[in-house]
Amino acid sequence: MERWVFYAFVSMLFAGFTSVIAKQGLIGISAELGLTVRTLYVLLFVMLFAAFAVVPAEIHALRKENLIWLGLSGITTAVSWVFYYKALKVGDVATVALIDKGSVVVAILLAWLILKEVITLRLLLGAAFIVAGLFVIAKK
Repeated sequence: MERWVFYAFVSMLFAGFTSVIAKQGLIGISAELGLTVRTLYVLLFVMLFAAFAVVPAEIHALRKENLIWLGLSGITTAVSWVFYYKALKVGDVATVALIDKGSVVVAILLAWLILKEVITLRLLLGAAFIVAGLFVIAKK
């Protein structure tokens, strides 16, 4: 198995835990406060990670384009988290998490438009199954 595939599966595993743990953490508080507290933990963890994983000389490799694209990614992440937590506060974890994973279809389309990645029949079929699953699970 290629290393990136392993990393993706580890990400998937922890993302699954994240939703259930977050739902428990929201008991008795607002989604906004819960998101704020969670984000502070994320900030602390990422800063500690960076202190050990980022070679200081690498910082000089940052270009304006990196800052713009990563800044846009940060903004879209923040907006996604705000609405994810609002949905998680009142909705079922499984349904909210699945709808959120519909972002895979958005990512496929944007990767095709912006990054010029190839969309194969296999990818289209997989995306269609994701969309179908969204409709099946989201409909009560």
